Amino acid sequence: MKLLIVTCLKDNQRDVSKIFHAAGINVFSVTETVGFKDGHEPDLMESWFSSGEEQYDSLFLFSFTGQEHTEKVMALVKEFNLQTQTQFPLRAFVMPVEASSH
Repeated sequence: MKLLIVTCLKDNQRDVSKIFHAAGINVFSVTETVGFKDGHEPDLMESWFSSGEEQYDSLFLFSFTGQEHTEKVMALVKEFNLQTQTQFPLRAFVMPVEASSH
């Protein structure tokens, strides 16, 4: 089992939802967050949000799913970012789930 996380601006929620559905992920969660960038770039989050001290309404979309679904989402996110030249690309992450109570 994998934990798949995609971050995006709130305006791109439908795009990410379509990507999840195209990859066969029909169960996922969405949580709102506000992104800031104050000119200091921590190593882990480098280039996540644009430069400046603005704030951005963003989302985390996540799902616990299998390897085949995560691979499809990663490919679709890369394709979306290539086709959509934007200052705020989608970011996708996959993390292993070592244990589950389910």
